Amino acid sequence: MSERDPDGQVTTERRGAILMIGIDRPEKRNGVTPKMWSELRDAYTLLDDDDELRVGVLFGHGDHFTAGLDLPKWRDGMVEGGSGAGSEQRAGRVDPVGLTGRSCRKPIVVAVRGITFTAGIEWMLGADIVVAADDCRFSQLEPKRGIMATGGATVRFVERGGWGNAMYHLLVVDEFDAEEARRCGLVQEIVPAGTEVDRAVELAEKICQLAPLAIQATKASALRYSLDGQAAAVAEFGQTQKGLANSEDAAEGVQSFIDRRDPVFKGR
Repeated sequence: MSERDPDGQVTTERRGAILMIGIDRPEKRNGVTPKMWSELRDAYTLLDDDDELRVGVLFGHGDHFTAGLDLPKWRDGMVEGGSGAGSEQRAGRVDPVGLTGRSCRKPIVVAVRGITFTAGIEWMLGADIVVAADDCRFSQLEPKRGIMATGGATVRFVERGGWGNAMYHLLVVDEFDAEEARRCGLVQEIVPAGTEVDRAVELAEKICQLAPLAIQATKASALRYSLDGQAAAVAEFGQTQKGLANSEDAAEGVQSFIDRRDPVFKGR
C-alpha cells in the first residue's frame, strides 16, 4: 500500500449520474490544504463538464466534514495578498464557493458531520442543499486566528440568516449546533450521525430523475436573482422557457403525462 500524501486528497466516485466528492484527510480532521482545494476545483469542474453527471454529493471521509483550512499551509499565500481559499484558481475551472468566475451549473448536495468549521461552512453556503448529522459542530472562527472569512460567509450568511444572525455567529465566533444552523438557513435537514451521506444520495437520486436541463435552468435563474436581482431574473424567463419547451425532455414530459407513466429524461 502506498503511503498517504500528508497534504490529503479529494476523492471522486461515480454512482450512475451522481458524482461523489470526498474530502479525504481524516487523520487531520480533513483540514484543507492548497492541494485539496485545487483537487476540489477539479472535481467540481468534472461534474460541470460531464454530460453523464447530473448531481454532486460532497462529504467528508471519517467522523468529521472538515476542521477548515490548515492555516500554516496557507499563510504565505495570504501574506502575499491572496484571500486564502478563494484565491487559488486556474483558467476554466469551477470555483467551489462560486466567488471567482465560473460556478457549477449542476446541483450539489452536501452531507456534513462532526466538526464543520470555516471553509466547510463556506462550501455549504456555496452549494444548494445541506444535510447535517445531529452531531455537527459549526464555527466560522477566522477572527480567532487574526483573519476573516473570504470564501463567501460574510455575504451568504447574511443572505441566508439575516444580518443579526450572521453578525452574531461571525462576530461572537461561537460554536453552534445543527439545530441552530437549520434555524439560520444553513442546513435543510438534520439526520442521525452516520446516515447523512445516505440521505444526501437519496436527495441526489430524486433530482437525477428530473429533467437535467430544467434543473440547471432553475438553479441558474435562482442564482441570477441572487446576484443581479428580480428584474434580471425575470427578463430571462421567456427565452429560457422557450429553449426548454423545444427540448426532447419537454416532449418526453408531455408524453409521459399523456401515457400516465414516469418520464425518462436524457438531458436533450
